[in-house]
Amino acid sequence: MPRRLTGFTPSGDLHLGNYIGAIAPIIAEQATTDTVVFISDLHSLTLEHDPVEVRRRTLEFATILLAAGADPDACLFLVQSHVPEHTELHYLLECTTGYGEAQRMIQFKEKSGRQNQVRVSLLTYPILMAADILLYDTDEVPVGEDQSQHVELARDIAQRFNTRYNPTFTIPRAVNPPVAARIMDLASPGDKMSKSAPSTAGVLRLLDEPDVLRRKVMRAVTDTDIVVSYDPDLKPGISNLLAILAACTGDEPQRLAGRFNRYGELKETVADTVVATLAPIRDRYLQLAEDPQHVQAVLRAGADRARGLANVKVRQAKAAIGLLPG
Repeated sequence: MPRRLTGFTPSGDLHLGNYIGAIAPIIAEQATTDTVVFISDLHSLTLEHDPVEVRRRTLEFATILLAAGADPDACLFLVQSHVPEHTELHYLLECTTGYGEAQRMIQFKEKSGRQNQVRVSLLTYPILMAADILLYDTDEVPVGEDQSQHVELARDIAQRFNTRYNPTFTIPRAVNPPVAARIMDLASPGDKMSKSAPSTAGVLRLLDEPDVLRRKVMRAVTDTDIVVSYDPDLKPGISNLLAILAACTGDEPQRLAGRFNRYGELKETVADTVVATLAPIRDRYLQLAEDPQHVQAVLRAGADRARGLANVKVRQAKAAIGLLPG
């Protein structure tokens, strides 16, 4: 059974695109795949942040994942900073990574160009991401195109470490989500739906009230003609609505297009479907949020389980790289 690892950085608001692309596959596969799910709170420290907000988001994201159906009995469910072996292995891997490798990461180039003061952690966090992956002998990492380079770095580091010192790490591979998971912003269908969008008008957030979800769908940008057809290049607005409907129902957007004669009719159906998909998650979240101690207990239990695996891997890595046992 392959081991699959997915992390969620607690910044911004989780939305329908996150659910379709990352959360729903976890729920569907956790019974048949060895699954690791974690909140990557350390990754949120690479940029300017509010400490109170990081703590709040970490608990919120964990609660949302549980509300969506993540089963801590079926998967390994934890917060990154609760397992100190993540940062311990991070340093060992830094000692086998070149400065140029880290500097070439596309996200570092993009984010550092927008910062007046660049934190060292922004440069090195892809190596921490490699530690997250390699710590649990991960076989598969579901990522979008923007993160594929980081998985390739993890592969390079693991292969170099295994060759230079001793076979220690499983070589992971990136698994790209299906095309249907690419959900675009309703107000700006040329842009991908984002947790950190400057405006939430086109973002279907998982914790939005049903009326808010419905209003956002009904106000979605469409196209100049009145023909309902799936053509992402020429009709991005309507195609995005069809992609959302397809992702929520398991149907094909091209086939769904033939069911509608008017934009308004399509929007009504998409709104009903989105509400039916997300409202139960919000309801369950509100129940779980009333007892944060329960969620924190789940996270503590997950961290205890994770340390049982992580400690063994770190000891193997320390021995291989030449450190004296304690």
